[in-house]
Amino acid sequence: MSDQARARRPLWIVTALLLGGAAALWGSSRLDWSIGVTGAEKVAALVPLALIYLAGIAGVLATSGWPRRVVGGLLALTGFAAGWLAVDGAFDQGQTSGAGLLARGLALIAGIVVVGAGVVLVRAGHRMPRLGANYQTPAAAKAEPTGEKELWRALSEGKDPTV
Repeated sequence: MSDQARARRPLWIVTALLLGGAAALWGSSRLDWSIGVTGAEKVAALVPLALIYLAGIAGVLATSGWPRRVVGGLLALTGFAAGWLAVDGAFDQGQTSGAGLLARGLALIAGIVVVGAGVVLVRAGHRMPRLGANYQTPAAAKAEPTGEKELWRALSEGKDPTV
């Protein structure tokens, strides 16, 4: 496996974790947390947190270096918040229905997943590629022909590089 593919793998893992966390948190908000009360009615922050996770995907793809680490830290904090909201008051009087615990468990899993994504970003975010980092305009690409790149470019354009 190439170094570039190895560096790209954690980026896709983080993206999938954030997408899964957002979906799980949104799903939890639609389920009953207590008798006749959905998660969104009980805890108004569930849907906004899910939207933050989706926005986090854009932040992860658009940044690199220390800004990506900051995004990871912020996502980890919001994951802790989702986990706290899931367990806060879970075993109070009238809260222990099976469906309510399942819905809260889904929110807790979403929080844990997002914390994991945030930790990966803080630890390895600076090594992950940035969206569009390898793109060069055609003029810039032709301005700096070097060795092997020049040969491959000539082949791509249908020219014989050995001439």
